Amino acid sequence: MAFRAELSAFLQGIEKRAFKQAVYALRNEDAALDAVQDAMLKLSVSYGDRPAQEYPMLFQRILQNVIYDALRRQKVRNTWTTLLSSFVGDGEEDADNDPLDTIAGIPEGDQPDTPHRQYEQARVLEAIEREIARLPNRQREAFLMRYWEEMDIAETAAAMGCSEGSVKTHCSRATQTLAAALRAKGIVL
Repeated sequence: MAFRAELSAFLQGIEKRAFKQAVYALRNEDAALDAVQDAMLKLSVSYGDRPAQEYPMLFQRILQNVIYDALRRQKVRNTWTTLLSSFVGDGEEDADNDPLDTIAGIPEGDQPDTPHRQYEQARVLEAIEREIARLPNRQREAFLMRYWEEMDIAETAAAMGCSEGSVKTHCSRATQTLAAALRAKGIVL
């Protein structure tokens, strides 16, 4: 019974960050929600009896595998859709799907002093999130696990299925790319 409570607490704590990570990768909120739910279910069914300290690494690995599977299915689906669209000619696209709409509000205790400052912070956050979304998949994955999920290098390497050196390289390139892109927009953190 203790495992069930620990697993439930872990899943509640990770759900928003996992959703955001999936939105970055899949660029579709519905697909991201499906991916997170699938990853949570797989963790619960296959690894629910494991110690709680193993959950973060296991969940990240499961989530990344689910995201990669979704991207592969999406690629195949898009190939066929592209090939067949020239025959159909409907050309409808969902232009209203903006992953930045998922940004959570600022917690009550952290409210900036003025509306102008709130606006500036929201604009900076949007710029950062846009630049994170533009990173190559492996760089984004390493960056989010290391700096957002606060996983150490060894855990990130295990979750990504690569060496610790690769994680360091991906993180270094991601931070350099983000810093340059934000500097070019006049944002200095």
